[in-house]
Amino acid sequence: MTALVVERAGPGVTIQDGGRHGHLRHGVTVAGPMDPAAFATVHAAVGNPPGAAAIEVSLGGLDLAARDGAVDLAVIAPGFDVRHDGTLLPSLATVRLEAGGHISLRPGSVGAWAYVAIAGRIALPPVLGSLATHTRSGLGGLDGRALEAGDVLPLVDLRPREPAAARLVAPWLDPSPAPIRVLLGPQDDHFAADQIAAFLARDWTVSPRSDRMAYALDGTPLRHAAGHDIVSDGVAHGAIQVPGAGLPFVLMADRQPTGGYPKIANVIGADLGRLAQLRPGASLRFQAVSLTQAVAARRALAERLTGGPAREAIVRTVFTSEFLLSCNLISTWSE
Repeated sequence: MTALVVERAGPGVTIQDGGRHGHLRHGVTVAGPMDPAAFATVHAAVGNPPGAAAIEVSLGGLDLAARDGAVDLAVIAPGFDVRHDGTLLPSLATVRLEAGGHISLRPGSVGAWAYVAIAGRIALPPVLGSLATHTRSGLGGLDGRALEAGDVLPLVDLRPREPAAARLVAPWLDPSPAPIRVLLGPQDDHFAADQIAAFLARDWTVSPRSDRMAYALDGTPLRHAAGHDIVSDGVAHGAIQVPGAGLPFVLMADRQPTGGYPKIANVIGADLGRLAQLRPGASLRFQAVSLTQAVAARRALAERLTGGPAREAIVRTVFTSEFLLSCNLISTWSE
């Protein structure tokens, strides 16, 4: 059976699909991708259905090799260094790995999460209807854990795609310095007006304590007007909790099902990916928008994703010595 072999995987590289839905009432988190827009784009590039399984790559990077057959795949890795058999690829690209071929992803100057999708299907057993890996509870993916060197991912239903190699153009994934848009509430009444204004006006910094469960923010603490404990209720992807210390946490893909701290705001769906792609040390601001504006932004992103990324021919601009030596630069001639 054709497979992908993990030759190297940094911390936090996992199998993710659209998430494990319908089980929050049982205390089971959704998991799924950190950057939903990048995740949807990588599947559109290879013709997979939305929510199919892909490999999510952290700043630790990843090396893969094809075994027992060729594999067509897409890589969406804004800001990462991507190489196919040692040759530099665009960070958004499709490529064919022949049997024994290699692809590697390494962090570059920007970006925190990358995705690799196969034109086909990763043949692993679902748990509660999903392959999404939640390492804290040991559910999904490969034995409920992050990928490691030596792991083998069996592949089925492979579909060769022509042309196999192309640069992908997805401007909706371009980094932007614009503020992260939020809807205020549902517990913004736990903060005085001046503290809500401060939340929106201050610069916040992504803390090194951040992970798939939550992005911790550093800055000047906020003050609660009505205490920092509430009756625990459900939390959504992007909910911004403010515990007693006054420093916000943005709940991410591996968030807990419920929380007992007031939520001052929630990141809108269209901006979840932009937030996720910020590295520790990056600064950001928040901007409050209306529900109408949030829905319009989500609709606009969905419309752009419907057509998928554009494809362009890859034009070589870097000629390494290894590439030149692989070419037949000298030929014989006789009369």
